[in-house]
Order: sequence, then structure tokens, then C-alpha cells
Amino acid sequence: MTAGGVTAVGAGAPAHMPLLVMAVGAGVSGGLAVAKDHGLKRARAMFVSRRDGGQIQARGRADALARLDAHREWLCVPAAVLLAVMGGSVLPLLAGGVAVPLVRRLIARRARARDRERAADAVTALCGAVVGELRAGREPGRALLVAGRGEGALGGAEAAVLAAARFGGDVPEALRKVSAVPGFEGLAGMAACWRVAVDGGAGLATGLARIEQALRAERRSREELRAQLAGAWSTVVVLALLPMVGLGLGVALGADPLRVLLHTPGGFACLAAGSLLEAAGLFWATRIVRAGERA
Repeated sequence: MTAGGVTAVGAGAPAHMPLLVMAVGAGVSGGLAVAKDHGLKRARAMFVSRRDGGQIQARGRADALARLDAHREWLCVPAAVLLAVMGGSVLPLLAGGVAVPLVRRLIARRARARDRERAADAVTALCGAVVGELRAGREPGRALLVAGRGEGALGGAEAAVLAAARFGGDVPEALRKVSAVPGFEGLAGMAACWRVAVDGGAGLATGLARIEQALRAERRSREELRAQLAGAWSTVVVLALLPMVGLGLGVALGADPLRVLLHTPGGFACLAAGSLLEAAGLFWATRIVRAGERA
């Protein structure tokens, strides 16, 4: 019985091995994601609590986290290696190599979008801070100096703008140059108000307050649009994950879909056709959603 039991277990182990490998891989990926999230929260809490004494150390750790976050596209390589081992083919490795630059472009696009939103929020905060300083009785140049140091809305041209404000330079022209950077477009309105206030004697605080209100209204519109498009983006994600779900169901039913797809002519043809249809569907769905965002 012992020998028979060992034989039965040995014979049944290969059939369940793909499921075991997939489960372990999913568990490791989930653990890494949770650990990364907890590490990020812990780092943020530490940055806030030690703001007065460890700014340089906090900046270094933030840069390290940013570098780790910037290389998430290489997670495609372990998944490709796993599929290559399970399917006994080099095609998943080639697909993983192709996916790395595509995922890198997607991550970079999302990072640029987040940077633009943060810049727009900083410009809005800068307008509000300058308005507060002006209403407190400060001169325009001094108000911009005090507000610009704390808000960080001037980007890499902060030194030039603050120098123009400190030494009586052309502040509107400096603001207009910064407004050419994506995300800082609101500074163009600030420059126009500054020019009108200097040349025509109009109230700078009133104009900047109106710009702040307009920027906040635009931000609310973006948030509402993002909420309305959340369902459409969920559809795109589901469409992207359906092939993996199908492979998992095939393995759970006792079939060997990877062997059929990677080692038979019919399966290879189905794989090529399905990949093309999947790419076309994702491209079309993403295009529809992005058209709604632009509108």
C-alpha cells in the first residue's frame, strides 16, 4: 500500500504542479504588492514625522522609492519565465521582452499625467497663497517671494522667477516661460493678471482669486470625468485579463492549454489570431476612453 500510495501521489503530482506554481506565484506577487504598499506608507509617515531634522535623508529615501517604482516593467520578465517553463517554449520569453518597453511607455505616460496634475494643483495653491499675502498687505513681489518658496509651483524656473520678483525684473515674462511646461499652464493667467495690474493699475488679488476659482473648477471637472470613466477603464482591464483567466480555467479543468497553444500548428494559429484580436480590442477600447477624457 505504501508503494502504491507513493506511486499514486507521484503520478498525480505533475497534473497539479501548474496550479501549485500559479498559486505560489500569485501569492508572492500579492505579498510583494502589500509589502511595497506598507513600505510606502511607512516611508511617508516617517517623512512627515521627521520633517524638521532629516530632509536630506528623506529625500534620498524618496528617490530610492521612486527608482524602484520606475522599474515595475521588469515584473513582466518573471511572468514570462514562469510561462516559458510551464509551456516548455521560448515564445513567452519573446513576448515578455516585447512587453517590457510597452509597459515602460505606459508607466511613463501615467507618471507624466500625475506630474501634470500635481503641477496644476501646485499652481492653484500658489495663486491662493499669493492672494492671501496680497490681502495681508504685502507688495506683489514680496507676496510672490513668500508664497513661491512654500508651494513649489514654479518648477525648475523657481530661481529665475523669484529673482525677478526680488530684484524688480520682468515677473510676467518669467511666469509666462514657466507656463510653457505641461501642467503649469495656469501660470499664464497669473502672468496676464500681473501684467494688467502693473500696467493698468488693476487689482492683482481680485484677478488671481478668479484664476484660482477657475483652476479649482477645472480640477473638479477632471475628478468628475475620472469618476465617470472608471467603469470604462474597468472594462479595459477585464478585457486585458480575460486570456489569463481562460488559461487558468483550462488548467483547472485538467487540460494543457499551453502545450496546445505553443506546440501544435492549430494552437499556434489560434494564439496568433487571439493575440492580434486582443491587441486590437485593447487599442480600440483605450482609444474610446481617451477620446472621452480629451472631450
